[in-house]
Amino acid sequence: MIQPSLAQAQTTSPTTTGVMVILTVKSGIAREQVMAVMPAEIRETVQLYLNGKIREWYARGDGRGAVFLLDSRDVAEAQAIMEGLPLAKQNLIDHEYIAVGPLSPLRLLMSNPERQQ
Repeated sequence: MIQPSLAQAQTTSPTTTGVMVILTVKSGIAREQVMAVMPAEIRETVQLYLNGKIREWYARGDGRGAVFLLDSRDVAEAQAIMEGLPLAKQNLIDHEYIAVGPLSPLRLLMSNPERQQ
C-alpha cells in the first residue's frame, strides 16, 4: 500500500523553473543566410542575457545551432522571447522547447524524513 504523502508526491506536477530551448538551423538554409543575420541576433541575445531572460547558453556540438536555458514560467513565455529574435523572424531556425524544473524524485526523500539514514 502506498502512503498518502508518497502518492501525493508522485502525482504532483513538476514546477517549471525554466525552459530549455534547442535551436537548429533549418534544413536547406545556407550558412551565409544565417551569418548575415548573426550580428543582430548576437546583440539581441546578449540583451536578453543582461535582462535576466537567458540563464545559460551553449553552442550545439554538431554546429547546427545553440541551446539556451531561459528563465521563464512556461513554454509560452519562452516562445514569445525566442520568436522575437532576428533568426526566428526570418524563419531560419527551428525551436524545440522543454520545460524544466526541480528533479521530482527528490521530493520522495523529503516526504518521509525519519526514514533517511
